[in-house]
Amino acid sequence: MNVSITVNTTQLTEVDLKQLSQLGVDYIDFGSGSSFSGVPEQGYPDLDALIRLRKKLQTWGLDINRVTLPNISNSYMHQQEGSEREVENSINAIKVFGEAGIKIVRQRFEGDTFPGVTKEYKALQRGGSIGRGESLYFNKTPQPTRTLEEHEAWWEAFSKAYQQLVLTSLDHDVKIAMHPSDAPLPGTPFGTLGYHRIIEQFPNKNVGYVYCTGTRAEAGGTPLVIDEINHYGRKNRIFLVHFRNVKGSLPTAGAFEEALLDDGDMNMFKILLELRKVGYDGCLNPDHVPLMEGDSPDLDRNWKNSNIGWTASSMGFAYSIGYIKAMLAALTEFEGK
Repeated sequence: MNVSITVNTTQLTEVDLKQLSQLGVDYIDFGSGSSFSGVPEQGYPDLDALIRLRKKLQTWGLDINRVTLPNISNSYMHQQEGSEREVENSINAIKVFGEAGIKIVRQRFEGDTFPGVTKEYKALQRGGSIGRGESLYFNKTPQPTRTLEEHEAWWEAFSKAYQQLVLTSLDHDVKIAMHPSDAPLPGTPFGTLGYHRIIEQFPNKNVGYVYCTGTRAEAGGTPLVIDEINHYGRKNRIFLVHFRNVKGSLPTAGAFEEALLDDGDMNMFKILLELRKVGYDGCLNPDHVPLMEGDSPDLDRNWKNSNIGWTASSMGFAYSIGYIKAMLAALTEFEGK
């Protein structure tokens, strides 16, 4: 297993690359589909610029692990006229990424989460670090969720697009991976049952998951995470692991809080052993890192209390990278290899 880090820009400076190399990061995951050169102009990445970017990373001992396709918006999910272009852009992006030798892509679909049902809050963690918290109890006027008919219409639009993306990924030897709905509220498309449905509906080796231990722990804690790792892992459908920890879960506490790797409810070495047991050999990505004193975090309006991407001199990311690398070293010693 290796360590990857999410960045949300392709404009990585020499300072970024030096620090990532010095910390021992192996791969980069690009979290924003709109960040690649060519996307604003033509809707999908420019191949020559992508190859230059990859070579730049390789000079520092890094490479690209996973990329994100241009987003599928509500226009397409509601089947509005002209929105088919969004799927065409993602198809073209898969072709470009495949030609550049990049093996894992992720597609985002708007509407896979239910914002407004929970109330997000600033969760104070160890020593005053800040994590993302979400609670079902603090929001006294929650937004309505979908009816069964609305859910089926959303899934029909998803399936129509995903079928095309899957066929293109097969043609270009690219794996297509879906992240679970976060927060995993009941009825979200990629909650527990919908997440299973992806590989049931598209049963081929190139369809799988960005498996997020934190998101799935939000849905059911350690037992659920271990069960799912065994279920998906023995089918070789886990392509990338977002390796993060949380406190609480929606079923047990009606809330959850993101935490540092050694400060949440899960024993992350136990999770690592389960991943090894099922033969997982991909990347571990310390995703959604709490904000620590001195950080200049990469924030998003949807994750205003969570560090969602690498920035230079990030205390939280540096801590998490070191923690994962130490566990990987301990795993080697534990196995006697």
